[in-house]
Amino acid sequence: MNYIDLLGFLAGCLTTSAFVPQVIRTWKTKSTHDLSLGMWIAFCIGVLCWLVYGFILEASPIIFTNFVTLFLAGTILFLKIRYK
Repeated sequence: MNYIDLLGFLAGCLTTSAFVPQVIRTWKTKSTHDLSLGMWIAFCIGVLCWLVYGFILEASPIIFTNFVTLFLAGTILFLKIRYK
């Protein structure tokens, strides 16, 4: 693994981990009132596009971090729809 991949993993892990507090808070409070459904749909589609892009490039940092981000953002989207 080279330094560029390490930088990609570091950047991806930092930005992905930013979603964890929102997932935990949404799960605990069961409140999604302040979250925009349209924004979360657009975001999840965008992350899915990044994931496909990563597979096309065979770029492990893009694949791994966007897979985790899609899981976390998808969880929030699911809870937004469920608790609407």
